[in-house]
Amino acid sequence: MTTLSTALLLYLLLLNLTGFLIMGIDKRRARRHMWRISEKTLFFTALLGGSVGTLAGMYAFRHKTRHWYFVIGMPLILILQAGIAVYFFF
Repeated sequence: MTTLSTALLLYLLLLNLTGFLIMGIDKRRARRHMWRISEKTLFFTALLGGSVGTLAGMYAFRHKTRHWYFVIGMPLILILQAGIAVYFFF
């Protein structure tokens, strides 16, 4: 494994962990009527490469699953990122 691929793998791992955690944090804050993480931030995290973690967090915490733009948007981001990855790596 090259240094670049190791760095990319680490980046994606950390970003997906972050996506998963911010979904959980936002759900907890919603229940407690506290300050929330913006939807822009949730989508931006997914767009930067954390779509798997964000999508997993959505369903693990049952958060934002009633919003059509999350139910459609997060899988769409994941599909687009997978397509880009296939295009560049294969």
